[in-house]
Amino acid sequence: MATQAGKQPGNETSLFDRVKWFTVIAIVIAGIAGNWWFDEIPAVLRALALVGMGLVAGLILFQTERGRNLWILMRDARSEIRRVIWPNRQETLQTTVIVVILILIFALILWGLDSLLSWIVQMLLR
Repeated sequence: MATQAGKQPGNETSLFDRVKWFTVIAIVIAGIAGNWWFDEIPAVLRALALVGMGLVAGLILFQTERGRNLWILMRDARSEIRRVIWPNRQETLQTTVIVVILILIFALILWGLDSLLSWIVQMLLR
């Protein structure tokens, strides 16, 4: 099956999806410009307008193919987070102590190696 130059199969975006994306971009640009242009309006009202515009842009965004895929990904990630077995306080404390001890051991090893190499270089330069 031959594909057009620069396009891969399954990567096509419908014209309607492109219109939705341009609409979302226009809403974001309008929000930024409006926030700058109407700086005499109280910040609370501008913030509420920006939140409203963000919600509208988000709703439009989730109507696109990529937006639906993003929603599915977020839903699946949330279900995966629910399956995670989180460590209790004792396990977290033990792991933290082990990490700190290993950091100190490696710091001492590196300090000793640095001192040894420094001593060797000083002997060679004399």
